[in-house]
Amino acid sequence: MRRCWAINGRFLAQPLTGVQRYAFEIVRQLDELVAAGSGLTTDLDLELVLPPDAQAPRLVAIRTRRVGPLSGHAWEQTVLPLCLRGGLLSLCNTGPLAIGKQILCIHDVNTLSHPQSYSLPFRLVYRALLPALGGRAARLATVSRYSAGELVRWRIAAADKITVIPNGHEHAARWQPRHSATTLAASGRNTIVVVGSKAPHKNMQLIVAMADRLAEAGLRVALVGSTDARVFRPPGAQEAGNILPLGRLCDEEMAALLQDCLCLAFPSLVEGFGLPPLEAMATGCPVVASPRASLPEICGDAALYASPHDPQAWLACFDRLRLEPGLRETLIARGKRQAATFCWLASARRYLHIMALLDALPAGEGRDIAPQITA
Repeated sequence: MRRCWAINGRFLAQPLTGVQRYAFEIVRQLDELVAAGSGLTTDLDLELVLPPDAQAPRLVAIRTRRVGPLSGHAWEQTVLPLCLRGGLLSLCNTGPLAIGKQILCIHDVNTLSHPQSYSLPFRLVYRALLPALGGRAARLATVSRYSAGELVRWRIAAADKITVIPNGHEHAARWQPRHSATTLAASGRNTIVVVGSKAPHKNMQLIVAMADRLAEAGLRVALVGSTDARVFRPPGAQEAGNILPLGRLCDEEMAALLQDCLCLAFPSLVEGFGLPPLEAMATGCPVVASPRASLPEICGDAALYASPHDPQAWLACFDRLRLEPGLRETLIARGKRQAATFCWLASARRYLHIMALLDALPAGEGRDIAPQITA
C-alpha cells in the first residue's frame, strides 16, 4: 500500500532567505532519494503542492501540483488542507492548522525572544500561530539544539515532540565563484563581509558603528543582504565611506566575495541556525562570530568569537586574522571540516524516518528517532 505525503510549497512564492534555502535543499535531496528508490521511499507517494504564485522547481521524481486560488497565509490555511490525501511536510515555520498529520519545521522563535526586530502585524500572527501549530502538528523539527531548547522554553512543544534536523553545507560547496564588477571592487584582504538584515537582533549596527576605527586600520565592510519592509522595522544605521552596501548577491558573487575577503563577521544576538557562517566555512572563508545562541554549536572551534556588545573584541579578532601567522589558513581548514559535518542528505533522510514513524510502519528505521534537544 502506498503512503501519501505532500510538501507545503508556499516557500517557493517567497524571497530566498535561509529558511527558504533550507526548504529548497531538503526538497532537492528528497527528490534524489525518491528517484533512487532509496530506503524508506520505496512505498512513498510524494508530491509538492504549490500556490498559484509559486515558481515550480525542476524535480525528477516528486510530482508538482499547483492549486488555487489565494496566496500566503490565506492559501496555506484554507486552500492547501483541502488538497491533501495523507501527511504534510511544512518546512518554513508555518503550516495549516487543519492538518494534524503534519511535520512542521520551526526554525526559531525570534518573534517571541526578540520582538523588536519585527513589525507588529508579523509579530501578532506568529505569536498566535506558533503555539497553536506546536500543539496541533504531529511532530516538530527544528534546525539546532539551541532552537529546540527555545521551543520548549516558550512552550511551543514538549521535548519529546521535537527532532533536530539541521541545515547542510553542500549547496555552498557547489557554488562557482564569479565576481561581478560590484563584488570585485569590494573584495580584498582588507574587506570584512557582513551578511544579514538591519533587524536589531542581527546586530549589524555593531560593525557599522565601528567604521571610523576600521578605517584607521585600513579595513572596510561589505554589507550583503536587504531589508523586507513588511517584516523588519526601518533601520537607523548611519553609513561611512568604508561601509559598502552591496544588497542581495547571487550565489556565484557571494562565493567570490567570501573567498576574496579577510573574513565573514557575524555579530548576531540570536540565530536559530546561522547559515551564512556555515556557507562561509564551506567556501573557505574565516569566520568571526558572536558566541550566542546556536552559533558556537554551528561553528565549533572553526571560528573566532567576540562579544556582540564589545567592538574592541571584534577589532582584536580582525587584527589577529591580519597579523597572526597561519591563523587564517588554520581557520579555513577547520571551517571546511566543521561544515562537512552538516549534510542536507542526512537531514532529508531524517524527514523520511519521521514520515515512516507517523505512518506506523511495522518495523525499520522509522522507529529509531530520538529527539535531540538541549536541556
